[in-house]
Amino acid sequence: MKSIEHFLETLIFTSRWLLAPLYLGLVAAIVMLVWYFGIEFMHLIPMVTRGEGSVVVGVLSLVDLVLVANLLIIIIFAGYENFVSKINVGNHEDRPDWMGHVDFADLKMKLIGSIIAISGIELLKAFMAAGVYTNEQMAWKVGIHLTFVVTGVMFAVTDRLGGSKKHGAGG
Repeated sequence: MKSIEHFLETLIFTSRWLLAPLYLGLVAAIVMLVWYFGIEFMHLIPMVTRGEGSVVVGVLSLVDLVLVANLLIIIIFAGYENFVSKINVGNHEDRPDWMGHVDFADLKMKLIGSIIAISGIELLKAFMAAGVYTNEQMAWKVGIHLTFVVTGVMFAVTDRLGGSKKHGAGG
């Protein structure tokens, strides 16, 4: 019976490697974002030379893509280290300071923070092109953004409350 238990535990523990292809898929998604960023950047150049007002919207689109790519990097690094295996790059000078220190709660906060930032940029782009949207569409955009903000605040409050219990008990 003990050997069956050991086999099952080993199988379950090893199954974490099933996540590795998913993280590689997110790396491929970053490659696609880099490609798309290049395309969007090339579309932006003629706008700048013509002095079009939509340059700011184009730049905001680029910022949006960068935020999504940053979010993917955080998810890949933190998710892989938390759920699959430690990333062993030694004391590489380019190793991010946060790498290895982002737990699930930190990952959740970084995720919602990035979503709020991306939503805010999308809302700003919509405001700059306000004539394109109806009042109802703008109201929905604002409502969705506020929902993200409230969700972020609620996550922060619950993490703070949970954290104070953990830290309060130990010292």
